[in-house]
Amino acid sequence: MSAQDTIFYFFSAVLILSALGVITFRNPVYAALLLVLAFFSAAGIWLLLEAEFLAIALVLVYVGAVMVLFLFVVMMLDINLDKLREGFWKWFPFGALIAVVIAVEIGLVMMGDQFKQIIPLQPKASDYSNTKELGRLIYTEYVYVFELAAVVLLVAMVAAIALTLRHRTDKKSPNPSSQVKVKRNDRIRMVSMAPETKE
Repeated sequence: MSAQDTIFYFFSAVLILSALGVITFRNPVYAALLLVLAFFSAAGIWLLLEAEFLAIALVLVYVGAVMVLFLFVVMMLDINLDKLREGFWKWFPFGALIAVVIAVEIGLVMMGDQFKQIIPLQPKASDYSNTKELGRLIYTEYVYVFELAAVVLLVAMVAAIALTLRHRTDKKSPNPSSQVKVKRNDRIRMVSMAPETKE
């Protein structure tokens, strides 16, 4: 077994264990931190496949932005963990069925012809850029899929904004026009009070 295979199995084991920890840990902060570890492990596997751009994008976008924001939100919100665990056993059979279906699908894919012959990575030229190659594939062969993914993300963003935008009746907000019209006598009121005397 070569050093590259050892590193691959190490990153794969860390990725699988951290992914299992994400769904089994009850504390959401620990689950978020394990998800960060899973992203780093996946980035390491991308580096082994000589896809440096995808590895850096995974770390910068997901770990550096999405997961940090999610971690701050989880830590700032007062989440009732007991309420989150109430429906676990109710939906456990359905979740187990979905997990079995996904495991069978992965097994069928791995028993296919494309997994019987492992093709080693060919050395690339010194001027090869995987970022340039990825951009060429996205904007030529997969341009329709890329545009469809952009439309789906736009619809999801608009739906999230529409769901969270609520007009509350008990909300108090300042009115700038009325604040500007306030005069000096309206801001301060002088009150004359008699001094209190101690007996």
